[in-house]
Amino acid sequence: MTTDPPPEPTESFILGGPHRARLAFRRWRRTRPFWAALWTGLGGFVIFFLPMAPLGRILQVGVGGIAGMAGGVLLMAMALLILLLPGQRHTAGVIAVIAGVASFPLSNLGGLFAGMFLSVLGGSMAFAWLPEKPAGRRRPRRTTPSAERPVSLGSGSA
Repeated sequence: MTTDPPPEPTESFILGGPHRARLAFRRWRRTRPFWAALWTGLGGFVIFFLPMAPLGRILQVGVGGIAGMAGGVLLMAMALLILLLPGQRHTAGVIAVIAGVASFPLSNLGGLFAGMFLSVLGGSMAFAWLPEKPAGRRRPRRTTPSAERPVSLGSGSA
């Protein structure tokens, strides 16, 4: 009773793993507002970490720095909410736009305009995103037989 060793994995099997994973990620990404969450999270990241820059680069220190960090955390939380719960995208999108605009006076000109722009862009994209409708069957067009078609009598002018 001899057993053969298991077959060696072939090159196509090894290369199929990342390809399959990429296709699965693409399929998952298309069922939610992925790019909106990415831009919102990136804007929150910029707004959050800009107050932690060296003092020579910060325009505002103190309460503004704390407010900026809180706004950045809120924006990153909204990005996660947009990504993980697409049904709540309208609420999260509106909150992201409001927090992005509020970061302008609270956090170093909204993360030197970049964080504010990215969070407003992401929030508005989340609000406008619609899930893809499933492809339905095409219904055949009804045509009337040529004998039943109405006959045109002209323009009606004499």
